[in-house]
Amino acid sequence: MDPSRTKHTASAGPERVLRTGRGAMLYDASRIDQPDERLFEREHWRSLGALEELPGGRGTVAFVADGDRRWVLRHYRRGGAVATVLGDRYLWTGAARTRSFAEWRLLRQLADFGLPVPRAVAARYVRCGPWYRADLLTEELPSRLTLAQALATGPLDATTWRSVGECVGRLHSRGVRHADLNAHNLVLGGPATVYVLDFDRGGIVGRGAWEERVLARLRRSLEKVTRERPAGRFGEDEWRELKMGVAACASSTSC
Repeated sequence: MDPSRTKHTASAGPERVLRTGRGAMLYDASRIDQPDERLFEREHWRSLGALEELPGGRGTVAFVADGDRRWVLRHYRRGGAVATVLGDRYLWTGAARTRSFAEWRLLRQLADFGLPVPRAVAARYVRCGPWYRADLLTEELPSRLTLAQALATGPLDATTWRSVGECVGRLHSRGVRHADLNAHNLVLGGPATVYVLDFDRGGIVGRGAWEERVLARLRRSLEKVTRERPAGRFGEDEWRELKMGVAACASSTSC
């Protein structure tokens, strides 16, 4: 196995829960030595001069720095028509089922599998009557270059397309279903290194027909982000290379 594929898979520290005034915080005790809700507050990081915000997804992505530690802070927001009514509120059905706690624990499991995902640092929820709001803190990956951004600058070589497919195949070999696999949450770390972001609503469900639906969603995303670009960014040849990568790794957990 390429050593670069395991650089983010060191053993996680013990899971800890801190009860707060209106909710709770879940964190990795090996990465957070002084748990504090301010870790999830952008104004806190801004006051320290340690906040960088970039447009992305349903709002902004915040990159924060704590000494030599670099993290990514995400606030959960709804998409689609329901967002106009509920915004960032979710129905409370228990702590373990909050978006943030579920994704945090899933990322820990995927890291244990040796999969190329961000390391989970901390998560929280804040109750508000029958609703809650949620946040997630993860380690920043070595690269910020998404597949969509790379395609905006020019065509990619066959090795990169094969690596993208291998990354997807590795997820599927473990029965990991990504709920929204698209060109914006695949990150290129190099010619043979690809990472996956955003496992909200994802899960480990076992192998099945859902795998083809995930790939179909990814293809639609690739077609969308290259539709207005010059020819040669994405087509049948590129999709063939990607699918070959998927096939090479989807049948083996040692890929």
